[in-house]
Amino acid sequence: MEKQAPNLPVEVISYILHFLSMSDRKEASLVNRAWYAASLDQSLQKNVFYHVQGAYDSLEFIRHLGRRRASCVALSNLDASATSNMVVQNIALHLAPHLKNLLLQDSNITESSFMALVPSCRNLQGLDISGCNSLFMPGTLLSMEESKENTARALVDLRELNLSNLRYLSDFTFNQLTECTPKLQKLILAACPISFEFDPCRGEKLCNSSITLSLNNILCFLGRQAATLKCLNFSRTGITSEAVQSVVQVAGLHLEGLLLQHCKELTDDAVCAICTCQPGLTTLDLTGCSELTDRSVRAVARLLYLERLFLGKIRLLTDKGLKNLSTIPTLQALDMSECYQVSGLELVKGFSLPQTAANLVSLNFSCCTMVKDSCVFSMGTILRENLQELDLTSCVYITDFSIYVIANYLKGLTALRLGWCKEITDRGLLGLSVANDNCQLNTKEIRFQELRTLSLSMVREITDESVISIAVHCRSLERLALNHCGQLTDQGMMAAARHMKRLTNLEISCCDKITNQALEVLVQECKWLRSLDISMCGGLLLADIERLQLNHPRLTSVKANIWGSGPVSDSLNETE
Repeated sequence: MEKQAPNLPVEVISYILHFLSMSDRKEASLVNRAWYAASLDQSLQKNVFYHVQGAYDSLEFIRHLGRRRASCVALSNLDASATSNMVVQNIALHLAPHLKNLLLQDSNITESSFMALVPSCRNLQGLDISGCNSLFMPGTLLSMEESKENTARALVDLRELNLSNLRYLSDFTFNQLTECTPKLQKLILAACPISFEFDPCRGEKLCNSSITLSLNNILCFLGRQAATLKCLNFSRTGITSEAVQSVVQVAGLHLEGLLLQHCKELTDDAVCAICTCQPGLTTLDLTGCSELTDRSVRAVARLLYLERLFLGKIRLLTDKGLKNLSTIPTLQALDMSECYQVSGLELVKGFSLPQTAANLVSLNFSCCTMVKDSCVFSMGTILRENLQELDLTSCVYITDFSIYVIANYLKGLTALRLGWCKEITDRGLLGLSVANDNCQLNTKEIRFQELRTLSLSMVREITDESVISIAVHCRSLERLALNHCGQLTDQGMMAAARHMKRLTNLEISCCDKITNQALEVLVQECKWLRSLDISMCGGLLLADIERLQLNHPRLTSVKANIWGSGPVSDSLNETE
């Protein structure tokens, strides 16, 4: 007779759940009522965002979230309507005391709704009002002293403020907001129309323009807030090299993160200044700064605390410049995507030196078309179990041999992207023998206990056999992309679905042999499935899609561009 499982206290179960991933916690919450109650522990909910739409149907859901003491909420589709006002009032009533992170991104929230909600949120640590242009268009936000005082009391502990994509942000509204955030650590101004060269204040230290946001005003703010600020984001702005140098030289400013994605005016001189003035950086994002050269990378190699480095889309970088990156002892994540002159050989050669520590957890070689099997082999033997995320998308010359290397050495992978690697076949994925003159490897199929994300889009030679094998041997899969894998059939997808119990996102667009029969099995077997891309699947009819959406409302995102049908937008859901 089997022994019955002991009835553990909820506090003990909550402690156990802290050691599990989000997907594991979801599964564990289904054990019984006690485990479900334990999964609602506040400390387990800190990274879970609940998405709420500004619709009447959301009211009951808001009350439910209030009972769960939800701390992170994202609102969408807000406007000046009575329904949106009702949603805001209910959030202020049921959720505001518990909220730590509030996202209003790209909504049409009005100033009156903003003032009805935010002052009630007395524990906010993160506020995202990016793209909320209707809030800033009048230019009067927090102009009333009482409104500003109420907001200041609510934002006194705010750590992160996202002001991206605000066309009407001015010195005045920027100052009104930031004067309410004395403990701010992270400021995001990505894609804001900032005046970096024109000075509307004509050299005056205090700027309060109601028309534009100026560099001079930002520098004044940085001077006041230097003691707390740790991260700045000026991505997709027209920031000049001179402006960057002014920012990093602000007295008392000690940054840990600096993001400058697609800042086209950035030069090597600016990067050298960054590395000299901010030696404590742990994150540096220079993606798309197209004027940079190997000189910038040599300067970056002096940042001895750097953990995350993003150098994607810098076309002038070469292998020679990357070799010194191996001297950074703390480097964990490196993005070299779309650096077309990079083969990766000098980089991995640097990591092979005895005085370097190969601690990389994430490596992105996406669209680096010079990366070949030899690089993957060297990388696999050096990084081994440390590497968790590997992106080789569009590395078109890698073959099944690279798959053998990955299967043999990189056993700790949680994300693997091989889209557009057209030389990969069933032989590699199934571990069938392959001839190679350079080394002898045991033949192994793709088998990763912790793999959660896998992309094989445009790998057209794979068949049902590979997909079934992956499903059987990678039971933790949550995201799977098989777009344009035209040999896949209903039989393969149905057999695979029975093993992919944790699948949440599936992409099978342009797989013409997939029909409604496979979809029905998928949604029945994969209980956590929320997002499905079945665009341009020739075996599906519009009626099949409509029936799928009607019968399975938990599918919150369906992309189904089939003869004129459009994608279904997200409804209420939760993400981590």
